[in-house]
Amino acid sequence: MNPAEFPILEFDPNPRALINADEHHARLDMPAVLVFCFFHDVIEKLVNDGIATQVHALRSELGAHPIYTIPVGDRRVCLMHPGVGAPLAAALLEEAIGHGIRTVIAVGGAGSLHAELTIGHVVVPTKALRDEGVSYHYVAPSRWIDGQPAVIAHICTELDRIQLPYVAGPVWTTDAFYRETRARVDQRRAEGCLLVEMEHASLLAVCQLRGIRFGQILYSGDDLSGSEWDGRSWHSHASLREQLTYVAAHIAATLD
Repeated sequence: MNPAEFPILEFDPNPRALINADEHHARLDMPAVLVFCFFHDVIEKLVNDGIATQVHALRSELGAHPIYTIPVGDRRVCLMHPGVGAPLAAALLEEAIGHGIRTVIAVGGAGSLHAELTIGHVVVPTKALRDEGVSYHYVAPSRWIDGQPAVIAHICTELDRIQLPYVAGPVWTTDAFYRETRARVDQRRAEGCLLVEMEHASLLAVCQLRGIRFGQILYSGDDLSGSEWDGRSWHSHASLREQLTYVAAHIAATLD
């Protein structure tokens, strides 16, 4: 198999493209710290409760992607939903960076590859297996992309401080959740992956190219470890999702 036959491996290290987010999205008067929150229900609650205040909105063919601020102690941090899937999340991240964001903590859920990672078990990703497409346009091809050690250490320190149990380890990033076959799940588990999700490798790659601090907190949701998929009603754990959003906001604020 000749790698030259596959366009995804034709990496161009030039950080400047024909369209550059920082040329089309001017810096805004808002905090440079962002929580990328994948929990739409939590954001909606924070807005309805008057805690989140909209300060801007990015736009795509899906419509508006609001950026809010929320209080963390005596300061505020930005909060927005990154969409679902690596291409949209990476594009919105690029635009947020163009507007002045320099620190990002993402928070979301993911599929468990191990039965012992019960519903709600918190995982801090340390690296990602790059089974998606976006990261290959930002970082030279490799099987894995490493997380940022200083950010990971800070996340773990804060989780220890508040005594929130967690495990740290690799995750599997894939674009195609309807193609998570039994053989592929077994292979990824054998490689050490704890969870499967859709964005982590890509967000790491964008931040690596742009010089942005980035880390993520995930919780174990649906279960892919058995003979059949188990949804485990993972979207219904509202209190945990809200708690993790506040934890991510505190981590982002204290990392800045």
